Amino acid sequence: MKYFLIAGEASGDLHASNLMAALKRVDKEADFRFLGGDLMQAVGGKLIKHYKEMAYMGFIPVIMHLKTILRNMKTCEEEIRQYRPDVVILIDYPSFNLKIAEFVKKELNLPVYYYISPKIWAWKKYRIKAIRRNIDRMFCILPFETAFYDKLQYKVDYVGNPSVDAIAQFEAEQSEHPDHFVEEEKLNDKPILALLAGSRKQELKDNLPTMLEVAGCYPEMQTIIAGAPGLETKDYEIYTGNSKIKIVFGKTYQLLQHSTAALVTSGTATLETALLRVPQVVCYYVILGRIASFVFKHFFHIPYISLVNLIGQKTIVQELFGRRFSKDQIHEELERILHDTDYRNHMLNEYDHIIRILGKAGASDRAATLIYNSLNI
Repeated sequence: MKYFLIAGEASGDLHASNLMAALKRVDKEADFRFLGGDLMQAVGGKLIKHYKEMAYMGFIPVIMHLKTILRNMKTCEEEIRQYRPDVVILIDYPSFNLKIAEFVKKELNLPVYYYISPKIWAWKKYRIKAIRRNIDRMFCILPFETAFYDKLQYKVDYVGNPSVDAIAQFEAEQSEHPDHFVEEEKLNDKPILALLAGSRKQELKDNLPTMLEVAGCYPEMQTIIAGAPGLETKDYEIYTGNSKIKIVFGKTYQLLQHSTAALVTSGTATLETALLRVPQVVCYYVILGRIASFVFKHFFHIPYISLVNLIGQKTIVQELFGRRFSKDQIHEELERILHDTDYRNHMLNEYDHIIRILGKAGASDRAATLIYNSLNI
């Protein structure tokens, strides 16, 4: 069968590539075209547009690049029209993907599936109308999404979380050489403080300087930055300057596996850090912090911003964003993580609870099987 997939950022590229690999296992004739990235391309098929040309987030960047976005959308529509896939599979990236879904249903009347739900449980709940109208099946990766969609009278499938898959695979591969990362990166024996400052240049600008200030309070630790896909060393050196802080790319799991603590921006990274059982501080700068905190409290539908707390439905990790984002508050929380044994152990025990909630690995295989079987009815 022919599959057309759309992933608009690095995390989508990862999860889509795993889904494609799983589809190839159940469908020996699987043929792919996609908007995505290097990981999807490594699985096979035709790359139409790289996500680096698509990843515009926030009001101002979207306005500044509107012509490019519209051109990308038109290219995508024409590729789908010519390819005539058996199904279009959308991966997160809702502003772009929901518009493509509308085109596909109106113009071509092809099946449209969504893998990794748009976060309408956080805001923009009105998007459920477009989802009901244009999405034939939704495959969710967060356990609380099932109940959320049930209340909106829209049936979804919970297939498990692909981060569980990715980490299970990583741990299996690392089991024979657990210290390879330390040797390869020539690290000393100081405990590691990991900094995960986001996947976009704007996130680095907003978060990394404050993270580095906090890290500077701990000369007894070695600070290592996890380089994000799509960014380069020079993007980080703007902020690290002439310091000897190491930046590692493509080794985030290895870094976390050896870390004593981490400062992490909100997103999938918070969940991955929890799955690897690293105590963390979630810190995310938002412009006009007090106003942002007010807007979040009164206009969003959720009590937390981190996946760890959302899945656990309680405060497991501290979320220092909006008016709470400051060097002093991040430093204070990191101190507790490093020096309060009971506090640290409580966080690790809650991580174990999250791991049990998410269940076993196999999200990509479960989703692929459901997709393939549904198209063969």
